[in-house]
Parts: sequence; C-alpha cells; structure tokens
Amino acid sequence: MTDKELETVMDGIAQAEAVREELGAALAGVGVTLPSLALDVPMVAACHAEPLVDLGRCNLPTARKLAAVLRAAGTAR
Repeated sequence: MTDKELETVMDGIAQAEAVREELGAALAGVGVTLPSLALDVPMVAACHAEPLVDLGRCNLPTARKLAAVLRAAGTAR
C-alpha cells in the first residue's frame, strides 16, 4: 500500500468514526442507544473499501423505540 492509499484509508476511517459519533449522539438525543454502534471492522481493514458504520444488534424495546422515533420524524415533515 502506498502512502497516498494509506492516507486515503485513514481519512475514510476518521470520517466514519465522526459519523458514528454523530449518529450515536443524535440517537441518544431522542432516547435511543444502539449498544453495538461501531465501524464495520472488515470494511475498515480493506484497503480500497469505503468504511461502513455497523448499526449492530439491539433488543426489541430498542428497536421499537427507534421505529417510533423514525415514525414521529416522518410525520413531523
């Protein structure tokens, strides 16, 4: 991997981490916590892949809360 490729990968990871934090804060602001919100590790390790945010697994009450928040946001438009 060249220095330029490594720089591109590291920039993508930094952007993905920032988006993960932004999403986590926004969800927390409406009372939703996704305990396994993280970067998709295989995608982070791949040299030419765009990093992905893994929303992870959540229990049924959390999924219901998330659905309710999304429905409320949709009707507020």
